[in-house]
Amino acid sequence: MPFVELDTNLAAERLPPELPQKLCAASAAILGKPAERVNVTVRSGLPMVVSGSAEPCAQLLVSSIGVVGSAEQNKAHSARFFDFLTAELGLGTERIVIRFYPLEPWQIGKNRMVMTFL
Repeated sequence: MPFVELDTNLAAERLPPELPQKLCAASAAILGKPAERVNVTVRSGLPMVVSGSAEPCAQLLVSSIGVVGSAEQNKAHSARFFDFLTAELGLGTERIVIRFYPLEPWQIGKNRMVMTFL
């Protein structure tokens, strides 16, 4: 069950209208998970600074069970997420930062339970 959160200082009207759905589909393909299990949040117009500059930028947080736990996995994921984000947001790679967080099944609650027992 991946959680993908995109924060950007770009105004909402500068984002593609279908960005959340596109990011969901791309995340599912990149992480090898069904789209029905991917959770996406897009927050725009935030006061942000990346690398000391408030120029247009974005930060992506990707959390998941089992698919973001190694440097090799994240190296491949990173390249594909950067390709998606630069194309959709029109930003250079130097204005985007991605953070990967591995999760354990007991850290995610669903249907009054945690994923460990589902």
